[in-house]
Amino acid sequence: MDNVQPKIKHRPFCFSVKGHVKMLRLALTVTSMTFFIIAQAPEPYIVITGFEVTVILFFILLYILRLDRLMKWLFWPLLDIINSLVTTVFMLIVSVLALIPETTTLTVGGGVFALVTAVCCLADGALIYRKLLFNPSGPYQKKPVHEKKEVL
Repeated sequence: MDNVQPKIKHRPFCFSVKGHVKMLRLALTVTSMTFFIIAQAPEPYIVITGFEVTVILFFILLYILRLDRLMKWLFWPLLDIINSLVTTVFMLIVSVLALIPETTTLTVGGGVFALVTAVCCLADGALIYRKLLFNPSGPYQKKPVHEKKEVL
């Protein structure tokens, strides 16, 4: 018989858990930015959320167009984890600054959505980190204990 290996089908990014979490991050950040714009909140709130929308949009386009598979010289999961952690910090700062002073209802709404975005960013980073632990790429792959050779 022929040794024909079945092709591994990759799930499209839009239908994966990672894709759903990124889309949720994008929707929450856009909502937060919209509330800040309507409420005429301080400019740093709008700029930070606008920057995060741009970065998340670029990551989504990168994964949808499968450019991460073409540009193998850059370790994209690590950049994605770093982006998730930096976004978490920035969104926590923006949400705390928007929620502490007594401001308009729309600014508070933007702060709440920024806080939910920060939680979603943590989930996104943890999801990518977990995938890296269970499916490491590169020469240093973890092997089960029973496959290790004993050296005497």
